[in-house]
Amino acid sequence: MPDIALLAVFLPTFFFVSITPGMCMTLAMTLGMSIGVRRTMWMMLGELVGVALVAVAAVMGVASIMLNYPEMFAVLKWVGGLYLAYIGVNMWRSKRKMALVEGQTAPSVGNIELMTQGFMTAIANPKGWAFMVSLLPPFISVEREVAPQLLALLSIIMLTEFTSMMAYATGGKSLRVFLSRGDNIKWMNRIAGTLMIAVGFWLALG
Repeated sequence: MPDIALLAVFLPTFFFVSITPGMCMTLAMTLGMSIGVRRTMWMMLGELVGVALVAVAAVMGVASIMLNYPEMFAVLKWVGGLYLAYIGVNMWRSKRKMALVEGQTAPSVGNIELMTQGFMTAIANPKGWAFMVSLLPPFISVEREVAPQLLALLSIIMLTEFTSMMAYATGGKSLRVFLSRGDNIKWMNRIAGTLMIAVGFWLALG
């Protein structure tokens, strides 16, 4: 059984780190603004899988290999960053297809593409790796079985990440409703595209 006292400390610690603006939260807000909260949940699914993978890798020691071979990590960051920047450029060039206003259908961006965006952002986030490497080990007791403790920590991580992303995506949706009034759809797309490009460069250069 996991240590309840450690979990009680871990919950607020990870929540405040998770709710802090970062690449994943910015991506959630951007997609919430451009395609709506419901479709953004596909990105959230990919992001949660990526975060879970990073957390497990940090505990199992794979993260130390990544830190010893930074060139591998640099390539991964650039691939993910360029991919998100490419999506942002397409959003800049679009007129109405990326916006959801009354009378329009959902945009053509696929669910797999959304999941890929979330997954790549999560696993190529250097701050995410550094955080997991530094934070998770102290909350693992060597006197107890690792598997139940890791499962409990992952449950907290998934819950707090999902809650935080929903909050950001909902905020983006509210901004979208405001911007979609009148002839402001192109500005909504440009703002969303600019944020996406910024996340991409943040990812590649961070």
